[in-house]
Amino acid sequence: MELLSPATLRFIAAHREDDVQRLALSAGKHDDVDLPAALGQIAAWQTARRKLPSWAATDGLLFPPRLAMEQCSSETTARYKARLAERLAGGGTLVDLTGGFGVDFAFMAKAFTKAVYVERQEVLCQVARHNFPLLGIARAQVVCGEAEDFLTNMPHADLIYLDPARRDDHGRRTFAIADCTPDVAALSPRLLQKAGHVVVKLSPMLDWHKAAADLGHHVAEIHIVATANECKELLLVMRATHQGEPLLTCVNDDQETALPADGAAQTFENVGYDGQQYLFEPNAALMKAGCFAWLGNTFGLNILDPNSHLFAGNDSCPAFPGRRFRIKSVSTMNKKQLRTALRDISQANVSVRNFPLSAQDLRQRLKLRDGGDTYIFGTTCRKAGHIVFVCKKTS
Repeated sequence: MELLSPATLRFIAAHREDDVQRLALSAGKHDDVDLPAALGQIAAWQTARRKLPSWAATDGLLFPPRLAMEQCSSETTARYKARLAERLAGGGTLVDLTGGFGVDFAFMAKAFTKAVYVERQEVLCQVARHNFPLLGIARAQVVCGEAEDFLTNMPHADLIYLDPARRDDHGRRTFAIADCTPDVAALSPRLLQKAGHVVVKLSPMLDWHKAAADLGHHVAEIHIVATANECKELLLVMRATHQGEPLLTCVNDDQETALPADGAAQTFENVGYDGQQYLFEPNAALMKAGCFAWLGNTFGLNILDPNSHLFAGNDSCPAFPGRRFRIKSVSTMNKKQLRTALRDISQANVSVRNFPLSAQDLRQRLKLRDGGDTYIFGTTCRKAGHIVFVCKKTS
């Protein structure tokens, strides 16, 4: 990436909060400005303001092409990986074999004595060389090259990190480990020879059981990472010396839940709704983990139905990792019961789980506007069948 001219930099600084499409129409008015480059930087900064607020607040940073900006980690997930990397091997040597925009690398590198960034695209390496000193990582080594080539000749490291590209040569999304670049499953023997710990970031679309199976018995830890109740990443930690089942950790913002190795294999102790006062919905990471029996057994709750993934209890259970609701009324789909349950309610947040109608269809059936402070769940309970809960969210 060529350095931007002073005029282009001034234009970016003056207009970075402006509408990019409108700025594009002013091309003829700024002959001394590289307008395409400026517009790309402004659009990326506006994305960074939401996704990477501390970077958006750092003067002088350059941003990468659009695809790299879309694919990079958010600041929230990067900070989680930084804590994980520090716990595993802080103070040693870090090698990031798939550097990209360098977000994960930059947050992790500060906990290591030596940090090496490897990236196949020269434009991203140029961005990294420019940005890392501004981010306080002046001693980082930037290497432009293929991950496989660097891996062959690199000295032993304490931690190798990879975020394999999840797009094919035609730009289409891929999800299977074998379809990503590089193929971590094929490289895993060499990776484990070269580092004490290997951390792999994968698509949250993957089934974590299969991902762990694909990478073999050296998978020591599995981390399902969500932010704002949306799954963002699947992280697998491999160690050559590991034996036994991997540990599973589910993270949603400040909620972090460690599950035992048999968490996904437990059976349900209490099933059905027995008039309890509170309704519970696990956070997105735990939904992805699928350890529903463990959740109910650990917190002493009834699961409404093994396929409904909602829980009920008589205690507000402040430690429950998810959303908690006070049940105001319960109704079958009988019209008379529904009218009674929804008396004086014209607006609600409607969700469904294991229910014959979509949320939109149920909202229309109930003639409700979206939003407000009332929450309605359409679901299925063992014995009771299809029922509707009218709730208020607890603090």
